[in-house]
Amino acid sequence: VNWCKRSGFANKSDEGWLSSMFAHKADARKDAHSNLLSKKETSNLYKIQFHNVKPEFLEAYNKLSAEVHKELHRDEDYPCEVVGSWNTWYGEQDQAVHLWRYSGGYPALTECLHKLNNNTAYLAFRKERSKMLLCRRNQLLLEFSFWNEPAPRTGPSIYELRSYRLHPGTMIEWGNNWARAIKYRQENNEAVGGFFTQIGELYVVHHLWAYKDLQSRQETRNTAWLKEGWDANVHYTVPLIQKMKSRIMIPMEHSPLK
Repeated sequence: VNWCKRSGFANKSDEGWLSSMFAHKADARKDAHSNLLSKKETSNLYKIQFHNVKPEFLEAYNKLSAEVHKELHRDEDYPCEVVGSWNTWYGEQDQAVHLWRYSGGYPALTECLHKLNNNTAYLAFRKERSKMLLCRRNQLLLEFSFWNEPAPRTGPSIYELRSYRLHPGTMIEWGNNWARAIKYRQENNEAVGGFFTQIGELYVVHHLWAYKDLQSRQETRNTAWLKEGWDANVHYTVPLIQKMKSRIMIPMEHSPLK
């Protein structure tokens, strides 16, 4: 709205349109949005990793990651598991994306970090992995209460990770709208998971979707626009976004999400 005022485009005749555009305001809250939007029945914490791999090492990186992730899954002493691992197909090239779940929240994360830092095999893996990477970053996430818990699924599927950087202070409004909008995106079982950041780049939302192929993705998304109410949810959420990105990803061989 501010750009209109600064540019001199807004006047009294615009006030009705502007007020209707942003009519859905979040109610005043006295609690953190993490408590209001996340699941109450679970204490799971998620971590998403983005690894940009040197092209010549991509195959070796995938093989090494598979071996270590399988080993961690077999070890019940670690309260963590890989939910999904992918290579980007469209988006940032030669990139690996891993989604982890820590059963027990921050204490589970701390326990895993302590054990891994004393695990000589894992330290050797991390040293070998560092030779293969150009850069890496991660974020700690909570899951929106209105999304399904990500569960292993058979494939083959392609996955789309849609990432949104929101304007600060708009997370509650985003959640309120998507709590209604998600019902329009369940028809083909495409909704895998929805998350928002707690540590890392803040006010970032990730929606994870699964499709049979790119044609199925197009048809599924087009079908949503035919349903009454979907357009209104898009209308009210678009102004909340600063920046958005889409990745089409292919599951790695060891990924529980196939």
